[in-house]
Formats: sequence, structure tokens, C-alpha cells
Amino acid sequence: MRAARLIKMVLLLQSRPAMTAAELARELEVSERTVTRDAQALSEAGVPVYADRGRTGGYRLIGGYRTRLTGLHRSEAEALFLSGVPGALREMGLEDAASAARLKVSAALLPSLRDASRTAAQRFHLDAPNWFREPRTPELLPDVAEAVWDDRPVTARYRRGEHEVSRELEPYGLVLKAGVWYLCARVAGRASYRVYRIDRFTAVRPGTDRFDRDPDFDLPAFWAERAEQFARSLLRAEVVVRLSPAGARRLPHVIDSLSAREALSTADAPDADGWVTVTVPVESEEVAHAQFTSLGPEVEVLAPEPLRARFRQDAERLAGLYAG
Repeated sequence: MRAARLIKMVLLLQSRPAMTAAELARELEVSERTVTRDAQALSEAGVPVYADRGRTGGYRLIGGYRTRLTGLHRSEAEALFLSGVPGALREMGLEDAASAARLKVSAALLPSLRDASRTAAQRFHLDAPNWFREPRTPELLPDVAEAVWDDRPVTARYRRGEHEVSRELEPYGLVLKAGVWYLCARVAGRASYRVYRIDRFTAVRPGTDRFDRDPDFDLPAFWAERAEQFARSLLRAEVVVRLSPAGARRLPHVIDSLSAREALSTADAPDADGWVTVTVPVESEEVAHAQFTSLGPEVEVLAPEPLRARFRQDAERLAGLYAG
């Protein structure tokens, strides 16, 4: 446990000019007193850790000290080679850079771990696009990706409906969702962030200067919040249904899982047969008809009445088909 913490401490100091005891304690999830003892242990072991005193002091490595990647376990080395997504790197124009980085990491590993890239590739593969969908790489993706990496603003033209509009954007991050690339960006001069589909861009011209990136921007958190908002914005109607125990179990596989969990959490007490009544948010009655049809006899639509009438007609037609 302590050995892993000491290695992490060296790597942290190796990646930054200096760190205070409080910063190290927060990263290592220990007390500042433990940081002091660990720094002393590293120094005694020959790692040149130096402590600067005073208000602006902290810990740093001196003499350009660098550690080789000899402390990795096999599982850690294999996970390292899984951290990139080959297809996504290729589409962003970073395949050569990623290949060079993998070669450098392999050269730094112990001989017993140098087959980690091969063993990882044999066991795991990420195929991001949905089934029955031909993935298409947006032509302008490499240009956008380069601007994201360099923190350069772009002048972008993109399709909005039947029209094209132009925006000055500060590109913060890229997201690959179900085979579709999105750009999370801030319109120049505004505080809010927006999401743009890369395949709708018709022109991108990077600027020459760099913009000041907001250090508090959290791409995963922003995307998670925006994705939830988008999913909820689609749910404009409600349907009241009775579900059998089997129907309740299958509901998260038929509609949005978050909506299913929320609906089931507010369900009435089960009746004598174990059926529950729930109110489910849906996109529309048309979509709800398609979704709940897949539950067959495990669901009864109670409201709205027009939707219940459609299911009644479906039942009558099915009865006619199977009457013989």
C-alpha cells in the first residue's frame, strides 16, 4: 500500500514543477504529516525530493530526476494500452502520434511487460457505432480536434435546419456518442457552453491566437448533465399503465432506464396479483404505442384514452388473427 503511494508521489512530482504538502495530501488521500514522512522515506531511498520552506514552498524533484516505468504491474500496463480508442484516434488524425507514444511506453517497460499491448488488444476491442449504422467520419473532424488540443478559437459555419450560420467558437472538448462526434464549445464573448454535431459543420477556420481556457470546465460532468437534459426534453407526454411483475422488470429495457426507475419508484402498492400502476413520461403517444407493444400482455394502458383505444383495437385484431 505504502509502496504504491510512494510511486504515485514521485510521478506527481515528476509531472509538475512543485506541489505543496496540502496538494499532495489531497491527491494521495493522506494527511500532510504522512506526506512529510513519505518525502523523507523517498529521500533516504535516493530519490532527490527537496522541500522548500515558507508560504510559497512545497516539494519538488531536483536534478531533472525521472523514473522509468518499472513499477507497473501487468494489469496496469495492459490497462494503459486500453486507454486510447484506436478508431477515434484515427478519425481525429492522431493515429501516428498514438502509435509513437505506445512505442515509447513499450520501450520504457520491463521486458516481461512489453507484450502488454498485444495481450490487451487480443482481449478487448471497442466498437463505438450503433448496429446497422454505417459510421462516417466528419471531414472537418481533424481540424476541429487540432483546435481543441491547441486551445485555438475557430470560425465555424454549420447547418441549422435549411440555413447556414456562422459562429466564433472556443472549442473545449470532443465527445464520441454512439458513433456521432460532438463538439462542446463556448460562443466567444458568452459564458454558457453549447453542443454542436461535427457532421453539420461546413467550414472551420482556426484562429492564430489561443483563448484562455476555463480551468473549472469539466467535460465529462458537462456532457452527463447536457445528455440528461436532452433526454428529458424529449419526454413531453405521460402515460398511465398497469404492469405485471414481468412487465415491471422489463420496463427499463423498453423505455429510457432513468425514466423507468423514477416511474417505478413512485408506483402504488402492488395489487393482489402483483401488478403496479405507474405514470411514465414518454416522447409521444405514437412512440409510447411502439414501446409498450413490445411488453405484450404484461402491460395495460389506462390513460390517455386514445392510446388505450389503440391497444384495444390491437388486441381485437390479434384475437381475430389467432382465433382459429
